[in-house]
Amino acid sequence: MILLIIIPVYISLNLYILHRVHKWLTACSERFHSRKFAVPYIVIYSLLALSLLFAFLLPSSELQVLVKRISNYWLGTFAYILIFIAVADILRLVLKKIPGKIHDFFFSKVGYVFVGILLTALIGGISAYGIVHSNIVKVKPYEVTIRKNCGDNRNLKVVLVADLHLGYSVGNGQMQRMVKKINDQNADLVVFAGDIFDNEYEAVQNPDRIAKTLAGIKSRYGSFGVFGNHDVTERLLGGFSVASQAKEMRDPRFEEFAKKAKIRILDDEVMLIDDAFYLVGRKDAQKPGDGTKNRIEPEVILSGLDKAKPIIVLEHQPKQLKELETSGADMQLCGHTHDGQMFPGNLTVKLMWENACGYLKKGNLHSIVTSGVGVWGSAMRVGTDCEICPITIHFQG
Repeated sequence: MILLIIIPVYISLNLYILHRVHKWLTACSERFHSRKFAVPYIVIYSLLALSLLFAFLLPSSELQVLVKRISNYWLGTFAYILIFIAVADILRLVLKKIPGKIHDFFFSKVGYVFVGILLTALIGGISAYGIVHSNIVKVKPYEVTIRKNCGDNRNLKVVLVADLHLGYSVGNGQMQRMVKKINDQNADLVVFAGDIFDNEYEAVQNPDRIAKTLAGIKSRYGSFGVFGNHDVTERLLGGFSVASQAKEMRDPRFEEFAKKAKIRILDDEVMLIDDAFYLVGRKDAQKPGDGTKNRIEPEVILSGLDKAKPIIVLEHQPKQLKELETSGADMQLCGHTHDGQMFPGNLTVKLMWENACGYLKKGNLHSIVTSGVGVWGSAMRVGTDCEICPITIHFQG
């Protein structure tokens, strides 16, 4: 049903862009009026615009992988074309009512051509930067203090990673960069806060090789993880699910992959590690992966634990902070938000989450949310970073 809304809107927006860009090109030169230019221009633009639909409709194949990758690059560029053209049109409406030299310039042919060149340069530059930047993994460290004893540990270094989104846009190259950064940290524990996959297992290129790369992560206690809302088998259109909730099931190959990668998945489970601290792994709040909405509530999963020991909760989405704090958790580690991934999303995402990204202390609970290692939808990062988060926890009993 959602397709009946998304597709007509998407096609309408592209027709608007097609018209506005062609109008600007014809203002630049009379040559762009010719059919020799107009036909190839319309065909090439249409192929790019419809790559999202082609990728969705094509069966699994090398061609589908190629078209999907092109569509992921196009999606980000399309967003910035739309934003910049919309801003330019709004400014033109405003300037119509403000006479003067600025008005005269922007409503002249020279001004019109200049603005088009400027916007083209900005869109091209931002898109190229976003693609390159999405392949750089940064290190964002944190330090917190928990006022409990942790066995013989005065300090504990936990490396938080999330949102790998293994699939069309993220493969072994990004994982190698991530693993190198992780192993440089000399970690005690490595945790994966969900969205290891990008829904479709078939989209993962050479999964055995990637699993071997992830198995090379070194830490004192090993690697643990939880699944997120994208770790279920669904078809995506522009990054969004178009499947019914009844089909939100996890592919068994996801769990097999995790075992090969030496990642212990905690599915609403509690682990007492080294008799010193608890690691609690929760199912995803939105899509637990079994076709239901069932997951254990904080007061239940944390009941019966020795509250004198540190309790670290790992889950995908940064929800229920108050409930976790009330139930005795000391730390919540999450991902999911991508910090908005692309400007201006990094500004608006803060309106949606109590802790959209970074560090927040709520009572005795330390909440840390990472922007993630991979990308969702558009294969770009603008205004945000792909990152791992080494967290040094100091214990003061």
